[in-house]
Amino acid sequence: MSAPAFPQAPPQMPQYAPSLTGALCRYLYLRSGWRVAGEPPDMPKLVAIAAPHSSNWDVIWGLLVKLGLRLDVRFIGKREAFFWPLGPVLRGFGGIPIDRRHAQNVVREMAELFAANERLWLAIAPEGTRKKVKEWKSGFWRIARAANVPILPVYFHYPEKTIGFGQLIYPSDDLDADMARIREFYRPWMGKNRGTV
Repeated sequence: MSAPAFPQAPPQMPQYAPSLTGALCRYLYLRSGWRVAGEPPDMPKLVAIAAPHSSNWDVIWGLLVKLGLRLDVRFIGKREAFFWPLGPVLRGFGGIPIDRRHAQNVVREMAELFAANERLWLAIAPEGTRKKVKEWKSGFWRIARAANVPILPVYFHYPEKTIGFGQLIYPSDDLDADMARIREFYRPWMGKNRGTV
């Protein structure tokens, strides 16, 4: 089965202008045998989560999809990673340094960032590490709920060289139920070194 073309970028998705870089990223991604499953939703604001995150290769493939789709997505990372000269590069790709010791401040700051922008996609790795964990961090859920935006599950599936988009999930009043539903969505997908269960 040949790899399909990239999905079309929907109108409301925050995006960069067309460029040779985007075309090159699409070519490299597809030429490597990878494909994109599903389509990004036509939403101006959301929190995107990506899992399983088990290898630094996730960053490479994810970056090719981001640039190939011209997706102007922001992401948060621990403040310690934004050192010179890496810091300016991470910020250039949409990175936002945070102090993970003050989780409540992060939720409030991200909710304020959503309120201040007409379009904003924020990406978060819910596992918080490349190692296997039993419990996911709930910050992405708290941010989505505080900002009143949906959650977009995005998955890596290395056996079929796929990055896929799931259906939007709107946070309810029940954190545990929402987390169980999200974890169940990720059950079939396998990262380079492990799955999520």
